[in-house]
Amino acid sequence: MPSTEPQDKPRAVLVGVQLPGVSDEEHASSLAELGRLAKTLGLAVVDRVTQKRSALAAAAVVGEGKLKELARLTGGSGRVPSGAPTKRRDTEDPEIESGDVPEADQPPRARLASVVLVDHELSPSQARNLERATGAEVLDRTAVILAIFQRHARSREAVLQVEIARLAYMAPRLRESAGSKDRQGGGIGSKGAGESQIEVDRRKVRDRIAELRRELAAIERNASTRRQRRGAQPTVAIVGYTNAGKSSLMRALTGSDLLIADQLFATLDTTVRALQPETKPRILVSDTVGFIKKLPHDLVASFRSTLEEAREAALLLHVVDVADPAFLAQMEVTAAVLAEIDCADAPRLLVLNKSDKLVEEQRAALVQAFPDAVLLSAKSAADVARLRERIIEFFEREMVEDEILVPYARQRVVSTIYEHCRVLAEACDETGTRLRIRGRPDVVARLRAEV
Repeated sequence: MPSTEPQDKPRAVLVGVQLPGVSDEEHASSLAELGRLAKTLGLAVVDRVTQKRSALAAAAVVGEGKLKELARLTGGSGRVPSGAPTKRRDTEDPEIESGDVPEADQPPRARLASVVLVDHELSPSQARNLERATGAEVLDRTAVILAIFQRHARSREAVLQVEIARLAYMAPRLRESAGSKDRQGGGIGSKGAGESQIEVDRRKVRDRIAELRRELAAIERNASTRRQRRGAQPTVAIVGYTNAGKSSLMRALTGSDLLIADQLFATLDTTVRALQPETKPRILVSDTVGFIKKLPHDLVASFRSTLEEAREAALLLHVVDVADPAFLAQMEVTAAVLAEIDCADAPRLLVLNKSDKLVEEQRAALVQAFPDAVLLSAKSAADVARLRERIIEFFEREMVEDEILVPYARQRVVSTIYEHCRVLAEACDETGTRLRIRGRPDVVARLRAEV
């Protein structure tokens, strides 16, 4: 597969194993997504090495033959080092025996790949064996996602969240360096076994994670306070697969100046803006971090506070890129992550985005398959206006009308009423200000209690 990427980019090879129960389409889609992750990371994908197996090879993920094929692309030896765990030669690669890859079979050194991306989670020993066999840097899917998150984190909260997940991933993969296996003296007079250097390093990582979590907890308390302050206002959270167009839709709905990029995980920080044109009461819209297949658990845990915006929203806008052939699988991934953060039963409006990339027959099929969804393009002002009306209708359904008399001694409540409700009529008499209002039942009850 010849590369059309700029030559100054690091060259990468994708590695994937198709396991039982995974269809050809699912396997191809997952590898294509890994390729997009590589592009986001600034790598040029030059080739792919794939294999069907009943399980990942214990030593180096793929069998000996595919390892040789991979080594030809990276300039490595193609051999798992002596002493590493190995399995019997696979029946899928019977023609290849152990040994170095002949230089004649390798591409010119300028075209060799320096990075190997594996579409699976690797054990420390598998990653180490692949590095030795290929002579290239090896990153599994989790490491690639973490690297992208680390690059795109902007706010202090996002930086802390990513660093916690990165350290948790790195801790079991710390390696003993040469000459560091002697144990440090322990106990009085240096008696006792003490700690090895690797144990010291791991303890430092654990201490650093604990320190970062304390700092993150303080930021989360402030964020929770802000959410509580705006709790009386209707809130919509935009959720969905990464690169589904959530930030574009957020920008169109709120008129905010958000970063829009054709990249995976371009947005990591939660942004809250008012729906435009503003409504009474004002409706707030929040953007959230995108989801992806095999999203590392530590990242979900670290970003749990950010995802609180989704948990506490009255309505979720589930945005789907229907121009992506794998959009149905992406919808399932989003549903799974929402369930993991206890949002499985939250009210949800399905938004089928990027309809401008479809032909009429495809659009008609989607309308028939998802009759309650909103099919739109975030680039179309008319489509966005139609979605805005659907959002307003959702909140209007639960609103009630009531009349509140605000005594003159409590006139400060009048401004609160105007902020959180729609005022239909206002009149003043000798007892105070009489307001005919429309708002959410809980808000109306709270305002009545204040007067």
